[in-house]
Amino acid sequence: MEILHGHVVTLADNPDLNGPVQDDWGWEVWHKYWVEQRKKFLNAVGLPTEHFVEYWQKPDELAHYARACVDIEYDFPFGRQELEGIAARSDFDLTQHQKHSGESQMVFDDPLKQAAKKLDDAARKAFIEKVQADWVAHGKDPIAAEKFCLNLFDGKYVPHVIEPSAGVDRLMLALLCEAYEEQKLTDEKGKEDVRTVLHFHPKVAPVKVAVFPLVKKDEACFNMAREIFDKLRKKVNCFWDASGQIGRRYRRQDEAGTPWCITVDPDSPKDGKFTVRDRDSMQQERMTYEEFLVKMYAALEF
Repeated sequence: MEILHGHVVTLADNPDLNGPVQDDWGWEVWHKYWVEQRKKFLNAVGLPTEHFVEYWQKPDELAHYARACVDIEYDFPFGRQELEGIAARSDFDLTQHQKHSGESQMVFDDPLKQAAKKLDDAARKAFIEKVQADWVAHGKDPIAAEKFCLNLFDGKYVPHVIEPSAGVDRLMLALLCEAYEEQKLTDEKGKEDVRTVLHFHPKVAPVKVAVFPLVKKDEACFNMAREIFDKLRKKVNCFWDASGQIGRRYRRQDEAGTPWCITVDPDSPKDGKFTVRDRDSMQQERMTYEEFLVKMYAALEF
């Protein structure tokens, strides 16, 4: 019976959900695996773990087809709300499709069939009785349970479905709430100012890079900035801005959540470098186009 458990009933002992997936995982392990995958995704796009929680639905809260369901909830400024749900929908979806289409949705699993061959008649009988008891406890037909087991012994079953269901609008609202900040700054002369900034992770920032020529009337400076912009916009969303003081240009991009601003100055055509300003730290660093690409792609990689 233990040989079949991964396909039918039980959760493997202490499964490594961060390691490679295993063929003998049952639906419970797969469900937990996808809960962890969704949490990793939320972390990757900028939502820290401490700002969302897992809510495991109670048996009386589950949909009739669900074996388990986890809601990931986020602490919005207006209260805790569901961000997305990850449901273990059992074999309900494919069984219903099979029933109404007349087409079998079973898959054949040869390792399962070979494992079943190792069971003697007593073990098979005990396994069937255990599954029947479980099905009866859930209001299901014991005859159907026996047929299910016999199909398993032949290596056949209808797969379960794990459904992560996320709403784009509520995720974007959470990202906005997480990213928005009004920073009080004091300049070298002691003058106070407020910087509005969206700390979007580069992966989800609508605009990745803004390019500025520092001196619009400097032809070499302007042309180099335009060349950099034209090359970058073939790779990512970019913004061109040649108007106003450089500080005001930076602030406009801070409000839009642009991670990096590139400023091309009169020295840039001579040394092939430009200034890259980081949105969050406001630190500036001179680098080449190739060096910037390495920096940008490293931040955008999932």
